[in-house]
Amino acid sequence: MKIGQVAQQAGVSVDTVRFYERRGVLPAAGRRPSGYRVFDESTVDRIRTAKALQDMGFTLDEVIDALHAHDTGGATCDSERWRLQAVIDRIDTKIADLQRARRHAQDILHDCQTGHCQLNLQPAHPADQQR
Repeated sequence: MKIGQVAQQAGVSVDTVRFYERRGVLPAAGRRPSGYRVFDESTVDRIRTAKALQDMGFTLDEVIDALHAHDTGGATCDSERWRLQAVIDRIDTKIADLQRARRHAQDILHDCQTGHCQLNLQPAHPADQQR
């Protein structure tokens, strides 16, 4: 398959396919005498798997490591469970950070509604208004 066919079937751009190849998500493609890359059918599934892992919260480096573990035959549910736990831990941290930011914004909104706005956007001094 040519790179454009792979990209279309996998639902990504040609640049994404090239990037994945450079980063090691995909094995190096064969080349035709003309220099065009040639990919086999499994490339589409591999890209879809990589994208699914990224959508789940895996970093690109984690995707590469997980695919490499699978390629070498060492990946089992037991051996790879820690990867999912790391993703869940990272998501939980983000959720906690967002909840903290939301509470802070709610507190400021409440203060504004009661006439004690902390978001005074007026210049501090009358002279600043003339600048």
